[in-house]
Amino acid sequence: MPIEILMPALSPTMEEGTLAKWLVKEGDEVSSGDLLAEIETDKATMEFEAVEDGVIGKILVPEGSEGVAVNSPIAVLLEDGESAGDIGAVASASAPAPEEALKTEAVTDAAATPVPTAPAAPLSAGGSRVFASPLARRIAANKGLDLSGIQGSGPRGRIVKVDVEGATAAPASKPTATVAAPSSAPAPAAKLPAGPDAETVLKMYADRDFEEVALNGMRKTIAARLTEAKQSIPHFYLRRDIKLDALLAFRSQLNKQLEKRGAKLSVNDFIIKACALALQEVPDANAVWANDRILKLSPSDVAVAVAIEGGLFTPVLKDAEMKSLSALSAEMKDLATRARDRKLAPHEYQGGSFAISNLGMFGIDNFDAVINPPHGAILAVGAGTKKPVVNAEGDLEVATVMSVTLSVDHRVIDGALGAQLLNAIVDNLENPMAMLA
Repeated sequence: MPIEILMPALSPTMEEGTLAKWLVKEGDEVSSGDLLAEIETDKATMEFEAVEDGVIGKILVPEGSEGVAVNSPIAVLLEDGESAGDIGAVASASAPAPEEALKTEAVTDAAATPVPTAPAAPLSAGGSRVFASPLARRIAANKGLDLSGIQGSGPRGRIVKVDVEGATAAPASKPTATVAAPSSAPAPAAKLPAGPDAETVLKMYADRDFEEVALNGMRKTIAARLTEAKQSIPHFYLRRDIKLDALLAFRSQLNKQLEKRGAKLSVNDFIIKACALALQEVPDANAVWANDRILKLSPSDVAVAVAIEGGLFTPVLKDAEMKSLSALSAEMKDLATRARDRKLAPHEYQGGSFAISNLGMFGIDNFDAVINPPHGAILAVGAGTKKPVVNAEGDLEVATVMSVTLSVDHRVIDGALGAQLLNAIVDNLENPMAMLA
């Protein structure tokens, strides 16, 4: 029977996306692994692959449609021997479509029978979703298979037809009935006020000239996550000044030696390395908040904020403590370039335990950064400027000083532990040669 192609979840947090472009048209033959469409999430535009062989029988959601819900039908795939007459009418995805497309769908839907849909996506024993194609779910349901025990061979571990065709069902235990919650259950906690609504604000500025800017997916996500961060994370802040003269001299020396290799180290590369090593020196601070527990990471996975048009990315440099300065520099340049082109994959900007936000290149002396959950801390880096300082001998001298602020999640890191982490970062930056030992 015809197979519904569903809007994919291209990241663990994705709930809806924009169907930016179809790479196939109705009547095209496709094989597993062929590219079907470009899907735009809140962070990036990603290619969507076919997981079954067949012919594109009908496209349900036109390209350019925004707000297409995950797991809603976007197209219909015909198997061998099937024709367009087997399709019937398939309900359009919940995403808004152009008026002409909506009129056409309404006429078709009134006269035809809907295509049977696959069973709902199953859950593993741990409660996480098991990803399987619609056809695989139907075959599994007919054979009484538990998909949570089957290893998928499709893209990103998705279970496809070949994985379930040869599998046999194991004896299933009797399901436990679900009991509805009593009507006397406590009401959910009231939400914190979110400020005046749009209509109220529009009335306030009705007599002023303004341009209304619609929120894109990225800006909506930034607004939601940072509001959540400031409302739910108990921030506290630690500040230090760092003398950069030794680092700047060492950087100049290294860059002369790296010139023939076409490499050039930035101060930010040293900051990344210093933070990665500090997380190893203070391992209890290399942690994230996981709602009812704390996860202490072994590697130093450091995220770095990259400004792009309309928002920002925080690509993650994994195992940063093990990489050379030149390797970190090359990787950071690549991630930043692809971030600005919105070509990062979700695994490249999700995760990490610690982040760096550097506004020094904009002349900002110091600022307080907002923690990006579930990270335990973020370092806000200001500009290095020449200032009068008192040296160890008590004499007045001029030094290049950089101000930094460590924003810390008090649920994960206490004050003394945060101070140890910041002191380790400062020590690494003021003694840069030791980072190569």
